[in-house]
Amino acid sequence: MFLHYIDLGWRSLRRTPLVSFLMVLAIALGIGITMTSLSVYHMMSMDPIEHKSSRLFHPQLQTMDDGEDTWSEDNLPYQLTYQDAKNLAEAPFPQYKAAMLRTGFTVHLDNSEIRPFIQNTRVTHSDFFTLFDLSFIYGSAWTQEQADAASPVAVISEELNQKLFGGENSVGRQIYLDDTSFRIVGVIAPWETHMKFYDVNNGAFNSQESIYIPFSLIAAMDINTWGNSNGWKFQNIRSMKDKRQSEIFWLQFWVQLEDEAAVSQYGDYLMSYMAEQQKFGRFNREQLEYGLRDVNAWLDYRNVVSEDNEVLVALSFMFLAVCLANILGLLLAKFMRRAPEVGVRRALGASKRQVFLQHIIEVSMLGLIGGLMGIGIAQLGLWGVRLTQEYYSPLATMDLTMLLSAPVIAISACVIAGLYPAWLVCRTTPATYLKTQ
Repeated sequence: MFLHYIDLGWRSLRRTPLVSFLMVLAIALGIGITMTSLSVYHMMSMDPIEHKSSRLFHPQLQTMDDGEDTWSEDNLPYQLTYQDAKNLAEAPFPQYKAAMLRTGFTVHLDNSEIRPFIQNTRVTHSDFFTLFDLSFIYGSAWTQEQADAASPVAVISEELNQKLFGGENSVGRQIYLDDTSFRIVGVIAPWETHMKFYDVNNGAFNSQESIYIPFSLIAAMDINTWGNSNGWKFQNIRSMKDKRQSEIFWLQFWVQLEDEAAVSQYGDYLMSYMAEQQKFGRFNREQLEYGLRDVNAWLDYRNVVSEDNEVLVALSFMFLAVCLANILGLLLAKFMRRAPEVGVRRALGASKRQVFLQHIIEVSMLGLIGGLMGIGIAQLGLWGVRLTQEYYSPLATMDLTMLLSAPVIAISACVIAGLYPAWLVCRTTPATYLKTQ
């Protein structure tokens, strides 16, 4: 019977090609616009490291004096000072932890083959690669001995390795960052993440850095940040050494904590650390405070997915509702014109349920066709986003979830629009139309 209803629905669509085209076009446009905004929102709100996001935490320390305010909702600084980041990274607990900052250099090979270019660089600890599960194509991260000696070593991305060395094993080769020669110790595979969740201060959806160098080089080379620096009191900063010893917030810090017990233990450690620092005249506060949020809690706290994006999705669904209102009018006109035919079918024994189901299947077919066309329109919309908004380029794509959702939403929307017309036509009184024949 189901196949029979599909056949009847297809015949009905072919009998009124113009009306059918208008309805399909309306649902396709509605789905296309909706899926464009919904796909971007879906990618923005998706867990960036799902398999371990609940085990990665971003600590915050309240280093400001009483009475000082920041811009955060709970008055906690978003980043750490250099001295706090360094001290926490050198602590014995937990096992995996990494301080970091974003900077950049002019990259060249000291020859005429490749022109110098500017490249973003992340200065961090070797645990960075373990924390975020980065895999190596060639080599490995730098050793602790190299970090302690502030050796000029670097890990580069596969993309940069392709650009500089044609994709060959470049471990042991030299590159120049500004005027300093660095030896490559590792090449990492492409990092499949749509978001720089580890540093949302400098653009959560910017592309990841292509060069990684040891944290100890910050002091050795007087490296400054290319990201945000925030202070809360006047300090006479005349050199990078002064900045490293200051109360300016300019570094990010992440730790891996395996369970609730470890989270509680680390919280206790942070409190004891701040109490210890008070002996040196820091943390001039009556009540010590800290924050410790996992990846998803951190992204919510930093409002990475803003209300503007949610409003845009709501507006797109409102546009879809307008399209459905037009489809509802067309369906009413089309179904009521077939009332005499339905009356005869009812007189020959068709039940209201059968008539209702037949028309619901017909509008479902409209939704399926419109949904598939809507995917094409959505792809054009996402292409436009990638073309005009480089910042959102990693997000302007449809994953499998969105590809499957498009026809489901289209069919559901068409069924909702077709419920009243189908209910109205199935209530046709057979005697009324039999008398007219």
